[in-house]
Amino acid sequence: MNYPYTYPHTVENLFGEILIFQSIVEENGEKKLMLLNKLSPGAGPPFHVHYKQDEGLTVNSGLLGYQVDGEEEKFLHEGERVVFKRGEMHRFWNAGEDILECEGWVKPANTLDYFLTGIYNSMNKAGKAEGDPFDSAFLMTRYKSEYDLKDIPNFVKKVVFPITVVVGKLLGKYKHFKDAPKPIQ
Repeated sequence: MNYPYTYPHTVENLFGEILIFQSIVEENGEKKLMLLNKLSPGAGPPFHVHYKQDEGLTVNSGLLGYQVDGEEEKFLHEGERVVFKRGEMHRFWNAGEDILECEGWVKPANTLDYFLTGIYNSMNKAGKAEGDPFDSAFLMTRYKSEYDLKDIPNFVKKVVFPITVVVGKLLGKYKHFKDAPKPIQ
């Protein structure tokens, strides 16, 4: 897979999340994406899943709250870590009062940098967490074999998003996605 960015590559959204894709390293024959997260108090991604990737976070400073779907909330302090296995619905957030900084990784790297850059850009473009309807529909439909969000109803994912993508293509809304990497099947 060709990675569309040079590293480090930084994305930021209007909701207190900064994500720095630091590098891609080789580990046991797989590409591993190295990350740095900076989250404002209360900020963090909603329940989500990486179907084809494991994700690890180590707290550098601050208090990390996290939850695996169906389990109790848990908290990590400086130096502590968590690993989310592929297919495990999870969320994490800054549970403290200061900036939370975590080092992380995702393995294999796959399309995560492209997907999250598109999601953050969509959120910033729309000024809301749901993002721009056309961009969000495109990304969630194109990469549905890799990522999912718990809070989006199935009807929206299976009916509304595909219709929105067709309309978006007809309206020429996806020129900025012309070099989108193919999803991992």
